[in-house]
Amino acid sequence: MNDSAHAYRILCALPGVGPVTLNRLLQFFGGDPWAVLKATPRDWANVKGVGDSLCETLSHWKDFLDPEKEDRALAAIGARWVGRDHADFPQLLRELPDTPMGLYAQGAGAVSRKAVAIVGTRRPTLYGRETAHRLAGELARLGFWIVSGGARGIDTAAHKGALEAGGQTAVVFGCGLDITYPPENLDLFREAAKTGVVYSEFPLGRRADKQTFPQRNRLISGMSLATIIVESDERGGSILTANFAADQGRQVFAVPGRIDQPSSRGCHALIRDGATLLTSADDIIEALRFDSALELDFSEKPSAQSTPAPALSALTPAEATVLAQLEAGAIRSADDISSACALPISACGAALMMLELKKRVVKHADGRYEMR
Repeated sequence: MNDSAHAYRILCALPGVGPVTLNRLLQFFGGDPWAVLKATPRDWANVKGVGDSLCETLSHWKDFLDPEKEDRALAAIGARWVGRDHADFPQLLRELPDTPMGLYAQGAGAVSRKAVAIVGTRRPTLYGRETAHRLAGELARLGFWIVSGGARGIDTAAHKGALEAGGQTAVVFGCGLDITYPPENLDLFREAAKTGVVYSEFPLGRRADKQTFPQRNRLISGMSLATIIVESDERGGSILTANFAADQGRQVFAVPGRIDQPSSRGCHALIRDGATLLTSADDIIEALRFDSALELDFSEKPSAQSTPAPALSALTPAEATVLAQLEAGAIRSADDISSACALPISACGAALMMLELKKRVVKHADGRYEMR
């Protein structure tokens, strides 16, 4: 077993060793991953950041990964290892000081330099989901890769927007490629791999934890020219992704929302701190126009205009009264709406059901309603 790719994968599988330390080890040992693994504790201890615990881990590297066994498992799921010197490795990731040794990839695609990340909360409003979906579709039609983390909520909306527009999307896992998280997105991930790619920095079998998600987030921003945040609380993982983007010298955009909506606080804080306020795909195009390497295609000019809703006259008086309680982005329960408009709960429920059928409102998983 002397394949350098095997050695890189063994290094990546070592627990408690981050990409910065791995890069220091490689640099110290002349860029040879096998030299790192076959060195002695005395040699390892000369590298900054390597202590007794890591020396113990390195001494037992054979216990953490069997590359040949993993080769067979990768083949079984149609995945491969893409080293950072490979042509299919995301171009922009090579610029990072903590660039990974390589990535596990599922799908024939390879993210180009022309990529934009769209991330946000796992519990978005209807406005947030539709905005992420629309922005992803508009940018995908212009030839941009849409990069996100495959999570529930905004991430899912962004991936779907790109795919439904006939574009390419990259899903970046915070676990091994053989673990589907969230499980309900299995079909989405399979669809993404057909024309795009699913990436992971982690070996097969690695489950997501508090360490893997931040590592995943830096990859999402790192392989993208710009990062768009669509709804996030002030301490959400999306804010961490925005901070990574700023540290990496990438542009950060934030979509504004209602001032009384918790899911808008993070975006408003980013805008206050210098992120670019985003209202349409045009804002991205204008900001990135300077980069001649993009070769932007404006044959399909994105539009921020949405399809108008049916005329209010198509509603009954009770439906119009109920709908008025959901104006300005309000999200309310049937009981709240019934009390506010002095309608019996039975009449209010019937009106809400008809408004759903007329596609004027949407019902959330928690039973509350929001205007489309």
